[in-house]
Amino acid sequence: MRADGNKITSKNVIDFIKHIDLFDHIPLATKPRIIKASPKSDMAIIWFDIWDTQNGSKAKSLINHSFNLGRHIATVRATNMNPGVPQCHNCWKWGHSTFLCRTHSSRCQKYSGPYKLKHHRELAWCCKANPKLNPPQLETAQGLPCPHSFKCINCKGEHMADDYKCPFWRN
Repeated sequence: MRADGNKITSKNVIDFIKHIDLFDHIPLATKPRIIKASPKSDMAIIWFDIWDTQNGSKAKSLINHSFNLGRHIATVRATNMNPGVPQCHNCWKWGHSTFLCRTHSSRCQKYSGPYKLKHHRELAWCCKANPKLNPPQLETAQGLPCPHSFKCINCKGEHMADDYKCPFWRN
């Protein structure tokens, strides 16, 4: 989707919305999220959350109304509240709750080892001394947090499995 020859971004959408009378006195709760219908499509869905009253009067005033977004016509549609996808606090993977986890042992959300995070310092190979390595690895001093990099079990990124920076968390 393009508006005035430029790619649509969250900032562009916010700028457009500021100039539309329909959105007067309706504050956005989050920045808009833009999802293309498909990689080659010229259609996109723009999700936005608003601050509303308890009875939803502001949302009701927007639903099914159309407005111009650049040279495109956009229609506001309602969606159901999405409680999100559960993340298991046993194996730290997405898509099932801890109660339904089939993993028999807990995993560390810092480095996905077969132990809980509270036992990371005592059981993780990265914090233990290893004199056989070249150069030898010293034990992490007591009382200090683990200085080693994180390894997400979901995306293999350098963050904990429950970190909001993880692409799995955002999606």
